[in-house]
Amino acid sequence: MDSAFERHCSELVARERSGHTAVVEEDLLYVWGGYLSIADGEVFLPNDEIWVYDLEQGAWEMFHMSGEIPPSMSGTCGCSLNGHLYIFGGCDDNEQTNQIYCVNLTDGKYMWRKIVYESGSAPSPRDKLSCWVYNERIIYFGGYGRKLLTNIDSRNRSFIVDEASWETRTSDIHCLDFKTWTWSEIIPVSTSPVGRSWHTFTAVSDGGLFLFGGLSVDCKPMSDGWLLDVETKKWREVQHPFKDKPRLWHTASPGKDSDVIVFGGSCDSILLVDTGHCNDALVFQTQPYPLFRICEDYIAMNLRNNETLRYQLPLLPPKLLTAVQTRMSFYRPTKKQR
Repeated sequence: MDSAFERHCSELVARERSGHTAVVEEDLLYVWGGYLSIADGEVFLPNDEIWVYDLEQGAWEMFHMSGEIPPSMSGTCGCSLNGHLYIFGGCDDNEQTNQIYCVNLTDGKYMWRKIVYESGSAPSPRDKLSCWVYNERIIYFGGYGRKLLTNIDSRNRSFIVDEASWETRTSDIHCLDFKTWTWSEIIPVSTSPVGRSWHTFTAVSDGGLFLFGGLSVDCKPMSDGWLLDVETKKWREVQHPFKDKPRLWHTASPGKDSDVIVFGGSCDSILLVDTGHCNDALVFQTQPYPLFRICEDYIAMNLRNNETLRYQLPLLPPKLLTAVQTRMSFYRPTKKQR
């Protein structure tokens, strides 16, 4: 590699930011939008730039964008499908939006296109929502934004009335079908979680999603977990050991055996007070574990206090012994975390 080009790549780094959109396609991480704090204000990042991080080379590159460029925003909800980045919602200098934009990530042109749907009603303008790609459809949940008067109905979803506008943290579910470019709303046939923003929505099976945390309609940090079955349209609240650990603005990643690993975030209503952020990892079980996992966890959890297990541990086959010893570190005593 040319030394000048190598030096250029090592010096070029995307600006720090929050509220941005990021997706991975092949071995490349694409980052668009967001904002950064300067002095006492917040400044949106340029909307005609997309930053690309090569996961193999460890180098950043910036590309200019053209076409029907969306406004500079934060809090957009982004996902990738068939080599394209789709963004929905977000908040600019003026208000939230409910527009959807698309850009091809594979042709090197980076030309934005505003999507015009064929039928149905788009969700109300919002930001800080979550989404999931499922069977050539994007499913959106929650978020914060203006409530349209036409959306207030007998289903009595949670909302806040402000003197100047209707504002809400929603619990509605919307679906955009890419085959027909049709919006539709998924109406649950069960009790639903309360409206929220800054939550996470994680796929745990082909048709199952795990919802955790967020900021409620009355600005309270949430610690509840829910499973949504997309096919049956039923929510089910999940019992878990972290009811005393509310989280918002955190991340959630799928793990083995359909576990969901939550990391970081805040435990406060950061709109009112922010006493710091969290650094513990919360592991949520969303499905029954296989027998091997149950046995492995039992041994690792009880070995220190069980003389019989300690005596028999060396008798395990080498591969199984290594797995149990590795798992033991998960149950080691740790310092108290937030």
